[in-house]
Amino acid sequence: MEVCHIISALQGDHVDQAIITTPPTTASQIYDWLRRRVQTTDLPPGARISETEIAAEIGISRQPVREAFIRLAADGLAEVKPQRGTYIGKISVGAVLSARLIREAVESDLTKMVAQLRPKDGLAAMQAQIDLQKQYLGPDDVECFVESDDRFHRQLAIAAGHEAVWNDLERLKAQINRLRHLSMRVFDRQHTIDQHQLILNALTAGDSYAAEAAMRAHLRQILDDMPQIRQAQPEFFTD
Repeated sequence: MEVCHIISALQGDHVDQAIITTPPTTASQIYDWLRRRVQTTDLPPGARISETEIAAEIGISRQPVREAFIRLAADGLAEVKPQRGTYIGKISVGAVLSARLIREAVESDLTKMVAQLRPKDGLAAMQAQIDLQKQYLGPDDVECFVESDDRFHRQLAIAAGHEAVWNDLERLKAQINRLRHLSMRVFDRQHTIDQHQLILNALTAGDSYAAEAAMRAHLRQILDDMPQIRQAQPEFFTD
């Protein structure tokens, strides 16, 4: 088990340890397992996936795998092509832009709430994630870094008293997550850490204007990163 998975489990971030420590067996577990592989680009955009091969890999029948494929297709993460098979969907630029716009609007409001509340425990939890991110700067640490990045933003929602809002955002940002895993392999992760620290410093000072501005700048970074990633790997994207 990777260290970041252990940390996440200990911090109570709703990690299903059965998926991490044992092969998935139910349709729901298989869906979570495949979704994770898609979002980390372990299964890259455009890759063909086979019910038969995956069922054989984990030693189960094809039916729960088929159900998981259907859910991935409903999420826009897989595409069933008649007579050809099932393929991992390409990253939708339109879906990324829409989800980013919604996320900026929601998290900017959460940021203003937290700047007014300044909850000591919540701010400390966000700082703990920044400290963890500093340990995840190596080439093999991308998944751990992105998980800690997500926990930083989840802690913001928790500190504002709206954890359920983050859960809603998580369902929206499947396409963003794939792009983030690609960008974190290319761009300096220290820049993201610095942005997180700037947000947190403003929150700690109770400066809602500066905190909101820092959050908006942070969430708009993807607008600069995506064209470069798309140019380098155009086969991964669709409009």
